[in-house]
Amino acid sequence: MTVARLTAADTSPATLDKSPSWWDPRSECTIVVAQPSTERDLWSEYIRGADRNYRKHGVERALDTEALRTGADTALFCVGINDAGRVVGGLRAKGPYQNAEECHAMVEWRGQPGLDAVRKMVTDRLPFGVVEMKTAWVCDDPDQSRALTDTLARMPLHSMTLLNIQFAMATAYVLKRWLSSGGVLAAKIPATPYPDERYQTKMMWWDRRTYANHADPKQLSAYFTETQRIASPAGAAESANTSTAAGQ
Repeated sequence: MTVARLTAADTSPATLDKSPSWWDPRSECTIVVAQPSTERDLWSEYIRGADRNYRKHGVERALDTEALRTGADTALFCVGINDAGRVVGGLRAKGPYQNAEECHAMVEWRGQPGLDAVRKMVTDRLPFGVVEMKTAWVCDDPDQSRALTDTLARMPLHSMTLLNIQFAMATAYVLKRWLSSGGVLAAKIPATPYPDERYQTKMMWWDRRTYANHADPKQLSAYFTETQRIASPAGAAESANTSTAAGQ
């Protein structure tokens, strides 16, 4: 995977001046992007849902419980809120990283043949900004979960834009929907049996300069529509209303 160059990123902690939100007609959810420090109640509901979901599937060891308790390592998180006001899925962007050892993928490949390649791939990209997408989960409703997964798959693009960095990465054992937003599989890194031997987890990357070359056209169109909503005054008003409602 060739690394395209941008000006070196500012990887100091960023602060959002608002919590962007918009209505997603496919998942029938209000999507909110926020920071743990500014939306504590929403963050708590998101991590409670993650804990239930991961325990139900027997993969709770993949959760970094202490990090989730404080939210200190999370730059942004994204949730879907249904018509009943419940969080029904989400994920978070961990970073931006200063050192490859901060990356959770280093834990996932520990003791595996691809560990050194993972370290180098992350290290090479650090000057340009790297976040890691973690703790993804969706509700059990089949229709809503499929649509919401497609929506959450666009979060790496929003994270790169909002944080003004070049790279986002993730690890997963179900790839197709996550790659649909322009992610590229790190094909030279062998899969790792994480969180246990039932799974073959692989690494993928989004590059802010090239994701459009790889994204599904529908995903690309949806992302551009969402960025317009985030940037518009109407979107800002919607964000404020959603934030107030979420705290009730």
